[in-house]
Amino acid sequence: MAGISLADTINQLSVNDEWGPEITPSTTLDGVPYAPYSKGDKLGRMADWTQEGKEGRDRGGRQYGRNYRDQQIYGAGTSSLFAVQVAEDESSFSVVDNTRTTTKTRVFGRGGIAVFRGRGQRGGAQRGGRGTFQRAGQGRNAGQQQGQYYDSRGGRGGRGRRFGWRDYDKPQRNRDASVNIRPDWAMKEEIDFNRLHKLNLETSEGDDLDSYGFLHYYDRTYDKAPVKNTERKLLSLDRAAYNVTTSADPVIQELAEKDEATIFATSDILSMLMCAPRSVYSWDIVILKQGNKIFLDKRPDSSIDLVTVNENAADAPLEADSANTPSQQQTGVKADSINTPSNLANEATMINHNFALQVVIEDQNNKIEFPHPNPFYSASEETEPLASKAYKYRRFDLSLERDEEPLHLIVRTELDAATKNNISGENQFLVIKALNEFDHKAQGAGGALDWRTKLNSQRGAVVATEMKNNSCKLARWTTQAILGKADQMKLGFVSRANPKSAANHVILGVVGYKPREFAAQMNLGLSNGWGIVRTIVDLVRGLSDGDDADKKFVLVKDPNKPLIRLYDVPLNTFEDDEDGLSDAGLADGKDGADDE
Repeated sequence: MAGISLADTINQLSVNDEWGPEITPSTTLDGVPYAPYSKGDKLGRMADWTQEGKEGRDRGGRQYGRNYRDQQIYGAGTSSLFAVQVAEDESSFSVVDNTRTTTKTRVFGRGGIAVFRGRGQRGGAQRGGRGTFQRAGQGRNAGQQQGQYYDSRGGRGGRGRRFGWRDYDKPQRNRDASVNIRPDWAMKEEIDFNRLHKLNLETSEGDDLDSYGFLHYYDRTYDKAPVKNTERKLLSLDRAAYNVTTSADPVIQELAEKDEATIFATSDILSMLMCAPRSVYSWDIVILKQGNKIFLDKRPDSSIDLVTVNENAADAPLEADSANTPSQQQTGVKADSINTPSNLANEATMINHNFALQVVIEDQNNKIEFPHPNPFYSASEETEPLASKAYKYRRFDLSLERDEEPLHLIVRTELDAATKNNISGENQFLVIKALNEFDHKAQGAGGALDWRTKLNSQRGAVVATEMKNNSCKLARWTTQAILGKADQMKLGFVSRANPKSAANHVILGVVGYKPREFAAQMNLGLSNGWGIVRTIVDLVRGLSDGDDADKKFVLVKDPNKPLIRLYDVPLNTFEDDEDGLSDAGLADGKDGADDE
């Protein structure tokens, strides 16, 4: 405004009531309005051009830094008024970066500690940003260089991995219940896991009633670490193996007629109930009351028979997108993915079945025969040879001081193999299970290490990760071993031959543990499990107190909440139709009518 004199300016200021130029066409320059300003700005920095545009420290007119937090920048947001419109023919133009990037760089900090920042670290040289290197032990703002703020998480300006960041944008894990809740089911009790954690009941180690079946000896060559490039393939063996539910077991039926106990169960069903607070996925147990006897049963094709994979991982495997249920949409998992929870469970179940059969020496002249043969095998009907398996029926006392009559439980336990003690030469019984690795880089791996490179050198870290990601599964296996009074647990490590295929597997190693020592490492106490069993039994007995008629209940783990619900169901449930075998409904039972 070169044509305005000082006198005209003074006269103009005397007319205006407020400081600043008058908002008239005369105060504009070629149609561009006067830039806005903040009332809190000092006169000394009314146009501080050095602050605007600091890369990585200003967003929308506010500086994000420890020293400039929440300070308003003069004239912020007005640069768009002077922005130059890019022509359409320049929209596709791009600049090629010809600078040389290194795949891995290292720098030595204090004490000679090398800190690597290579591929996979946000803000590093491989991501197109400035590569930075920190000394071990420095704090969040260590490595502040050239106006950039770096933290110890490997990112620029907080762009690294932040737990909880954008959790709202993650897919909702609304899982389905393991069984369809019918409208004629009456919910009698709802117990959350916090209450289950507080239960406690001390019991004895149990008594052996009878033993059935036979056992082959374990092949100790599997305990040796495999030589490089000589991994053993997991074979598919055809052997007759059985997993009969409680009420269909002829031995348990005979023991019930003799009034040997009040409660009857199998080790896989009982372990699921005892380890209920560790479970995440939905499961269900059928409780049948006949007179004063209580049978803990399972449905055919029950989820209890499946071996879960990374159930307790912080980022567990996701279901596929193709499902019609809202809980399985927008998960980012392909419909034909082999890494969905259901596919992984089927794969792990198959691996456990074949692994226990492969690691024994099938010598008919050198095996342990128990007093009675396998109660489920019929030589006239079966064409496959019988698998190595022993069944021990054991009794536990769950009585309390206030009980007028003793309360006993009989459980059918299973053993997989035997071995000779190196010192005494006595027979020791084994429970054989297998952990499986599908792809340590895939979603749902839970931060697992690469077993092929870390199993021999960092076995403790591998096992600790599995304890975290598969807490429920390992707790159930340990409980089954303790219930069966096994001398040792053998845990095999089985991995896919190709991460993209679930057809072929290799055995990478086997580790042995004593069940009670392994339980101590997992912070697993059987007294809490027995307290849960006694609580459920008291609920069932209380709901049918004074009623000698047969009754049926279903105990369901809520698929999305840490609680279990007890339903009173009709006696013909799961018998007249197959709705409960595969269909899934909401665990609260509100939508049961819609599934009819």
